[in-house]
Amino acid sequence: MTQKILFSTLKYQYLKEQLLQWGDLKNGDLEISFFPDGERYMRILTDIHHQEVFLLGGTVSDQDTLEIYDLACAFAKQGADKLTLIIPYFGYSTMERAVKKGEVVTAKTRARLFSSIPTTNKGNHLILMDLHSEGLPHYFEGSIHAMHLYCKPLIMQICKEIAGTDFVLACTDAGRAKWVESLANDMGVNAAFVFKRRLSGDNTLVTGINADVVGKTVILYDDMIRTGGSLIQAGEAYRQAGASKLYAITTHGLFSNNAVEKIKNSQVFEKIFATNTHINVMDIRDEFLVVKSVAPLLHEKIATSI
Repeated sequence: MTQKILFSTLKYQYLKEQLLQWGDLKNGDLEISFFPDGERYMRILTDIHHQEVFLLGGTVSDQDTLEIYDLACAFAKQGADKLTLIIPYFGYSTMERAVKKGEVVTAKTRARLFSSIPTTNKGNHLILMDLHSEGLPHYFEGSIHAMHLYCKPLIMQICKEIAGTDFVLACTDAGRAKWVESLANDMGVNAAFVFKRRLSGDNTLVTGINADVVGKTVILYDDMIRTGGSLIQAGEAYRQAGASKLYAITTHGLFSNNAVEKIKNSQVFEKIFATNTHINVMDIRDEFLVVKSVAPLLHEKIATSI
């Protein structure tokens, strides 16, 4: 009898444990250790021959990316009937396209890497979540089937928890305006975004806002928050335009360089909400940050076997 067996990389065991709580997935056991020189030893302890295998992990570093790749290749070679990679956070979005001559498009080269995993009997599949670029699934080649799973139901749920239906949904710049407008339409609320002028590589100036936010609760959504600089700048613009309260929601909370503390100290936002697609949110202990799990969305997709 074919079973659905769930494995994870070391850093994503927290999300694996949440998915196992439904009781319809078998826990996949691995032995992972490191040699003195840093080389990784891995061994698959669960029999996967003719089974449906799911591997959960994020590309939070090149080492973690190779951990996913090495395990996936081993699953295919050891006879998994079907292989699905679940990558809640697919990094490399900074280099998803070349702007200057000679630049390496890392997102493309990593997609080629995963595309080279040996194909299982019923094919290789890939689940990606709230990508920074809509076209990224097309970077994957060959027989691997990449699917973009949107966190829209979870984002809508968070918005309703914050303010019901009495708010303006906003984004930090016009680049995400189309996605935010679609989400706002689904919830029956107004959408807003700021106009920016780039002064230098890492310095921008807000030049205007497209909507009336006076006396309104404004919820800013951004697919990814790194240092929080752009978020604070946009929040300050909405505050100056008359917004009464501001909240922020992100799918991927990287929160580099003490970003949560930085955003909190700006006193612009009431709270930040993030999903647990990235491991960094699991180490932050601050009531200012509320973490919501993507496990229900992933379990629903796993249950339908894609």
